[in-house]
Amino acid sequence: MSFDVPDDLRYLESHEWVRVDDGTARIGITDFAQDELGDIVFVELPEVGDEVTQEEDFGVIESIKAVSDLYAPVSGEVLDHNEDLFDEPELVNDDPFGEGWMLEVELSDEGELDDLLGPEAYDDQIE
Repeated sequence: MSFDVPDDLRYLESHEWVRVDDGTARIGITDFAQDELGDIVFVELPEVGDEVTQEEDFGVIESIKAVSDLYAPVSGEVLDHNEDLFDEPELVNDDPFGEGWMLEVELSDEGELDDLLGPEAYDDQIE
């Protein structure tokens, strides 16, 4: 099975992605992760103004199969979270890189991006 691995993202080994645009990082989980989890029924996210730390958990995602922690690919202050996921957690299954995004964070250290996997390395990991 082939999974979508967009070229413009960086990845954590735990299957979270980050897209950075002008110092703002948008975070979600990968196509592979949503497929492994199955039908997502609940997402718990931090509040706006909370701080997240690279590779530390920031929330929980629950599917019909499992409950998993979510890990931050970068550190920073939460600027926004995707409120639509509270009523429609299945958006993560339907569009993990678009409507199923989870957080927007003000990036506190752009150097952390160097610690993440590029698209080719992530693709190799999930094969």
